[in-house]
Amino acid sequence: MRGGAGRTESGVGQERKSVLLVVEDDGDMRSLICDELWDLGARVVEAADGDEAMQKLSGAKPDLILTDLRMPAGGMDHVLRLRTMVPGCPIIVMTAFGDAAMRETALKCGAAYFDKPVRMAELKASIKRLLDHRGAQADK
Repeated sequence: MRGGAGRTESGVGQERKSVLLVVEDDGDMRSLICDELWDLGARVVEAADGDEAMQKLSGAKPDLILTDLRMPAGGMDHVLRLRTMVPGCPIIVMTAFGDAAMRETALKCGAAYFDKPVRMAELKASIKRLLDHRGAQADK
């Protein structure tokens, strides 16, 4: 059974870790983000671009996707593909090249939006809220 953080797979034994898919073409930035997300107790799956993210979707079964926009096989088309492949999965987009129109488009696609540089505390708080909400929805 899939669910949010704190739920168990079989009802007994160890709690299931949330799975976070991090899609970022800048290796240093991806490493920094992944290190921060490990602190949340999550299992982190990395992808270097939009194509690799698509390849990892079925095996990873993410509870949340955090993705850059400006990267190979990225952009809003990438977000729409993700939304099609995992319709109920929360998506957070990050970009250093955004504007009000891009923010609005991301929100219309059902994605949370962060400008880079990202304040890690705000990002982690948003991830926790989205995972908690997803877990509450799974309980219904």
